[in-house]
Amino acid sequence: MNFERVGLLRWDKEKAQPGYTILGNLYSSQVRLIDMNGAEVHTWTLPEPSQLGSYGQLLPGGNLLVPIALFQGPPLRTAKGGRIVELDWEGNVVWEYTDTSQHHDIRRLSNGNTVYIGWREMTDEDAARVQGGVPGTEMEGKIYEDYFREISPEGETVWEFGTSELEIENYPISPGSRRSEFGHANTVCPLPDGNLLVNFRNLDTIAILGREERRFIWEKSDISWGRGHDPQMLDNGNILFFANGAHDLTLPMRSSIIELDGRSGDEVWRYEADIAWTFFSHIMSGVQPQPNGNLLICEAVNGRVFEITRNDDHCEIVWEYINPRFETPIITTKSKCNAMFRAYRYSPGGPELEGRGL
Repeated sequence: MNFERVGLLRWDKEKAQPGYTILGNLYSSQVRLIDMNGAEVHTWTLPEPSQLGSYGQLLPGGNLLVPIALFQGPPLRTAKGGRIVELDWEGNVVWEYTDTSQHHDIRRLSNGNTVYIGWREMTDEDAARVQGGVPGTEMEGKIYEDYFREISPEGETVWEFGTSELEIENYPISPGSRRSEFGHANTVCPLPDGNLLVNFRNLDTIAILGREERRFIWEKSDISWGRGHDPQMLDNGNILFFANGAHDLTLPMRSSIIELDGRSGDEVWRYEADIAWTFFSHIMSGVQPQPNGNLLICEAVNGRVFEITRNDDHCEIVWEYINPRFETPIITTKSKCNAMFRAYRYSPGGPELEGRGL
């Protein structure tokens, strides 16, 4: 990746999906909205302690839902949040909730409630049942499970599920992964039927969590995905996600965008760069389908967001942007980088931006 060129690299105005893209450096103090030229058109400065835990997302009406990193609670740090805030267009806090265990993902539900992922220490009995992973890599001798919690606007817990409710032995931690987490959830995506599409990086598993059943009602695991992120259900019932490809050091590192059949779990479509290392992010990242059929991809570690046409024979890059802000104090130990967790594009006339005069 040539970091001498940053900002907008290409834009095919006839083929790209018009809109505004939201992004922010991980653990930085701002979330930014850019136009198709890469120019910043709006900025939210986060309230104290003002470190972005993962990513910001726009709600209908234009408010920003975002996690702010609090470094209390469990001794885990990856995409750590803890203070969930909703900011209006001017950056004022209009709602907030604190759980120092919150990490990675937050979603606002159609009923006004909020669902998020958290960590909690497993009991010694449950931890003893956890299989796989690198021996001796527990966190101070402990393993932490993920939980998915729905809260009301008043902050009351209305539903919760923890991974210790699973048949733990059936979900071994992937080879090469640390045993500090069972199993490092990074996505909680609400589905139209009220169930949740969830993803576990350290288990290489995508699943639909049935709320009433309190179990996985659909699941697919594949270590070849290399610690995936950001699954979502398409209108046709299939599942699209970012496969990081961080799994086999004997091969060139390569990330992929994969679509799975929503019934069988079989792969039905894949996007990869022709040259492996020109599209690769071993952590974080995501993909967002666009109204015109294109896909917006966040290659997180390299601070790259790009849009591709979706074809079976050849996918063309029609918009490409490199984050010019090198503010992220992770990934490298010598200097800060331009990494970001995810990016989303919003239509100018959509419910998130309607009436904003952009």
